[in-house]
Amino acid sequence: MANHSEQRRPPLTVPGAAKYAGTSERHVRRLILERRLASCRLGGRVLVFPDDIDALLEAGRRPAIP
Repeated sequence: MANHSEQRRPPLTVPGAAKYAGTSERHVRRLILERRLASCRLGGRVLVFPDDIDALLEAGRRPAIP
């Protein structure tokens, strides 16, 4: 059962996801097509959760060399 004290951020459309990630809509659509970024279709819109974008960015992060 979900914990109601922890709120999930609302999903983003492709343009919103691109702005959030600092990239182009085309790149977001490519990530979705390649199944590197999770998405869902609701009605005619493709939606992406910010947590999934954060996870993708974190997975690609390279640490700095001291």
